[in-house]
Amino acid sequence: MITVNGEKSPWREGLTVQQLLDDKNFTFRMLAVWVDDNVVDKSRYSEVKIPDGANVQVIHNISGG
Repeated sequence: MITVNGEKSPWREGLTVQQLLDDKNFTFRMLAVWVDDNVVDKSRYSEVKIPDGANVQVIHNISGG
């Protein structure tokens, strides 16, 4: 089990950040992701694996003026 934005979510072996984003339907193109307080570079979403018990934060970056 992992925690995503404060809510419990199922975990599976080999789960990557990109798979989690796809599973949770995060489609906004400007996202920031942290796994256990470590920022994950967007270029690495498909290779960074999320460990069981991790705390994941996904934030929508919004700009404006």
